[in-house]
Amino acid sequence: MIVWLNGTHGAGKTTTSALVQRLLPDSRVFDAEKVGETLMDIRPGLPETDNFQHWPPWRTLVVETARHVLDYTGGTLVMPMTVLVEEYWREIGAGLARHGIPVRHFVLHADQDTLRGRIEGDTVMGPSPFRLKYLEPYAEASRTWLHAEAEVIDTTHITPAQAAARIAESVRR
Repeated sequence: MIVWLNGTHGAGKTTTSALVQRLLPDSRVFDAEKVGETLMDIRPGLPETDNFQHWPPWRTLVVETARHVLDYTGGTLVMPMTVLVEEYWREIGAGLARHGIPVRHFVLHADQDTLRGRIEGDTVMGPSPFRLKYLEPYAEASRTWLHAEAEVIDTTHITPAQAAARIAESVRR
C-alpha cells in the first residue's frame, strides 16, 4: 500500500511522513522528489521546465520505483509529495492501480496565512520564492479537485505528531 501525503509546501508533509512511518509497522518513506532530482542531474539537461513533474518520465519513474520497492520489501510506502496537476495525479494513480497497488491519499491542508508564515519562517530551508509560488496553485487545486480526491487533514492548528496519528489511525481502519 501507499500512503500518499499531498499538499503544498509548508503543510508539513516531510515532517509528518517520518512520524507516520514510525506509527505504521513495516513501512518506509519514499520521497518522490528524489526521482525528480535524479532527472535534473541528467547532462545535457532535459527540456527546460520550472517543475520536474512536467517531465513525463518523472511520473512513470515514480510509479515504477514505488512498484519495485514494494515488490522487493512489501509493506507500506509513505510518500510525501505535492501533486497539484490533476492530470498528473490521475496518471500516477492509474499507473499504481495497473500494478494493483492501493493508495490512501491524504492532503495536509493549512490556511494560506499559516502556509505563508511557515514558508517565510522556515529555519531549515529559509524563505523560498519557489515554495511561495505554489500557494495559489494549491488553493486552486483544492477548490477544483484535490480535496475531493483525498482525506483532508487540516494542519493549521495541530502538530505534525497529531496529523501523523490521525493518518495512521485512518489507515489502520
